[in-house]
Amino acid sequence: MKKPLVSIIVPCYNQAQYLDEALESVLCQSHANWECILVNDGSHDHTEEIAKKWILRDDRFKYYYKSNGGVSSARNFGIANSTGDYILPLDGDDKIGSEYIKLALSEFENDNSLCLVYANAFFFGTKEELWQLPDFNFKSFLLNNCIYCSAIYKKEDFLRVGGYDEKLIYGNEDWEFWINLFSKYNGSPKIKKINYLGFFYRRKTISRDVDLYNSSQKTAETLFEIYKKHHLVYEEYFGNYIDVVKNSINYRNGVQNLLKSRKYIFNLFTEKFFWIKFFKIIDDKILK
Repeated sequence: MKKPLVSIIVPCYNQAQYLDEALESVLCQSHANWECILVNDGSHDHTEEIAKKWILRDDRFKYYYKSNGGVSSARNFGIANSTGDYILPLDGDDKIGSEYIKLALSEFENDNSLCLVYANAFFFGTKEELWQLPDFNFKSFLLNNCIYCSAIYKKEDFLRVGGYDEKLIYGNEDWEFWINLFSKYNGSPKIKKINYLGFFYRRKTISRDVDLYNSSQKTAETLFEIYKKHHLVYEEYFGNYIDVVKNSINYRNGVQNLLKSRKYIFNLFTEKFFWIKFFKIIDDKILK
């Protein structure tokens, strides 16, 4: 029986210098039934030259160009043009282990009720060490993402959720996608982390996640957008602490309610997200 087709979605934006490494890790997969959708998201470097080299090398690689819209837009575009049963997002500067897809699919075959499968991870680049990923707990997950973007899931679940949120241009779009997905399973998704070093996350001095971490305003805007979208889920799990945005569909009113409950929101999220600065930004910028 033919093994399931896995669609590996690789958004590329000015990452040509790393793209060969990422695609080599795809080519080395022991599971051979895959397609790799390369989405050039309006790059200004030689991404197209690198991509076309790979589609000539192996016809399982497919290349698309689109105007720049951000990672979420590129992933959604790639998945819309995919034909696989399973989806594996892979950023153009990261890598996957050669047995990753094979082992993940084995887990899905053993338990079709699984929502998502991922593996152990390793930082490389400017930082080289194991990525210590805690065991999954949905309530804790609502406060801090512990699953990287390159987990493997069913395409039918992508369609069920409606894709990645293209408003989250600064980052955390994968976290929001997982929250959205897991909420569809009533907060009790069946998730499997396999004991295999399957994902390699490149650390750089300049990157989107570094930029997000260093900008309290971008962090605040991103987290507020996530909370605003999923406030009912947060209220369900942290109902004793939250009294915000409850009956409001108006953004400005929602922010005003949030400001009234700043003490509770500060307790909800961890200090690393700079919530004090967040409220100053809201006060100074949004409510003027």
